[in-house]
Amino acid sequence: MFKKVLFGALFFASLALLIWASDRVTFQGERTVFTVDCVPDIWQGLRCTGKLVAGDRYRYRSLKARREVIFWIAGSPEPSGKYTNCIVKDRGNWSCTASLEKGASITHEMENDRAVRDASGNTRPFHAIAKWKWWLMHVGLHVFHEASY
Repeated sequence: MFKKVLFGALFFASLALLIWASDRVTFQGERTVFTVDCVPDIWQGLRCTGKLVAGDRYRYRSLKARREVIFWIAGSPEPSGKYTNCIVKDRGNWSCTASLEKGASITHEMENDRAVRDASGNTRPFHAIAKWKWWLMHVGLHVFHEASY
């Protein structure tokens, strides 16, 4: 009986860890883009020729009824920002008209849970990575050399 309970507990704990690591479920219904930096700042496409380190975490909360997206950098003293005049399908699919000063965020659009790069250059440049890889780098395990996108 003890083995069955232990196996069940380990199974559900593993399942919960996988769901958390995928960033598919959040408490506030937000979407977070985990960015990475290259030290020194030498990128060859998605590959860092130096050391890949955890960067900022950009959080986005889409408000469908108000047609707004609020964003901020987690743990940063920078003030939050807000896009208005947005088309919001859900937390991972929205598009906004850029209405803030240049470089306020990394994106004006989220598609399939991924930040879309702005070809006009009105956003901050970024390289993103999976949540679980970001957390490994954040605790000091620098074993990766490529960003996801």
